[in-house]
Amino acid sequence: MNDRIWTAAIIVIGDEILSGRTQDRNIAQIAKWLNVQGIRLREVRVVADDEGAIIEAVNHLRVRYDYLFTTGGIGPTHDDITVDAIAKALGVPVIVHPEARQILEDYYVGRGGLNAMRLRMARVPEGASLIPNRFSGAPGIRHGSIFIMAGVPNITAGMLDALTGSLEGGAPVLSLQIGCWVGESEIASILAETEKDHQGCQIGSYPFFREGRTGCNFVVRSTDEAGLKSCVDDLSQRLGAVGFPAIAGGI
Repeated sequence: MNDRIWTAAIIVIGDEILSGRTQDRNIAQIAKWLNVQGIRLREVRVVADDEGAIIEAVNHLRVRYDYLFTTGGIGPTHDDITVDAIAKALGVPVIVHPEARQILEDYYVGRGGLNAMRLRMARVPEGASLIPNRFSGAPGIRHGSIFIMAGVPNITAGMLDALTGSLEGGAPVLSLQIGCWVGESEIASILAETEKDHQGCQIGSYPFFREGRTGCNFVVRSTDEAGLKSCVDDLSQRLGAVGFPAIAGGI
């Protein structure tokens, strides 16, 4: 069995995210997709449309993790600088990718044609390949372990779909949830002891206040299905033994 853990980071690029004008939805969907590929998301950064900030984040994260995903800043306008910044981070020039140009020419037939601004979406760091985009023509970009993707969530979703199964990864992380009407502090030691007794399992605790009552949902994660079930069964038994029956599936 290969115990290698593959890791990834995300850089969300855009002044509109930092200002609060736009709420990011890409982090959650990329994280879920990575989980299915057997890749663990370890870090997320949100940076402005600032070349220096993008270069710094790219150069730090691309050497720290196996994969790096960026979202945003690859459109046709002057403030879409992601491609230029990543090319500088990699020390390569920006070129017009001939296949990307043809894709855009075909897409914009009957839509006003391919002008200079639209051609910007065919620009890539030299040495890059393309990630198909079935929604709006303009492709995403892959340069080695870096994936340069759109900021629009449904377009990013399509790009992720095109990449499914193409990245090397480990076993996907499985999860089960149980819930309990209890204050988190009352059973903190039970959570810690149960996790310690089940190597390879992680227990996340998510308290809430609902219907005038305090409760918690517990999400147990593992790459081993049998170990996961054993941990959940043990946690349920321990909670029940101190008077807090567990509810399968959560509350």
